[in-house]
Amino acid sequence: MRTRGTILLANIITGLALGFTVTNIGFGDYAELNRMFTFQDLRMFFSFAGAVGIIVCVFALLRVRRTPGRIHAGVIPGAVLFGTGWAISGGCPAIPIVQVASGYLPALVTLVGVAVGIGLCRWANARYFHLDRGSCGL
Repeated sequence: MRTRGTILLANIITGLALGFTVTNIGFGDYAELNRMFTFQDLRMFFSFAGAVGIIVCVFALLRVRRTPGRIHAGVIPGAVLFGTGWAISGGCPAIPIVQVASGYLPALVTLVGVAVGIGLCRWANARYFHLDRGSCGL
């Protein structure tokens, strides 16, 4: 039987391995991400494609099946905001953590932006949209 300590240790080790990998392939480097978003270097896109290919194979091996459903009302505007924020800041919510751990302290501004954005999403959702509770992330 797994204990909480064992699960926590496994999560820490997995997180460190992911952070190490993400840093070494360049996802923590703002200049590298900028080159990806401006189509100057396709290496990062190939990294994404490789990750998608791996997960497709894993899902096939595990026989994971999902039936497509109705698209949640917040997906399209959320995706636009997420992509815009990523292009401006050079990081999705996980990347600024890697950047701060690597010594790039301006990424703290991105983390504050993520927290403010989640707060604004929850406020707007409660006041205007009334979508399900999980629609604002974290």
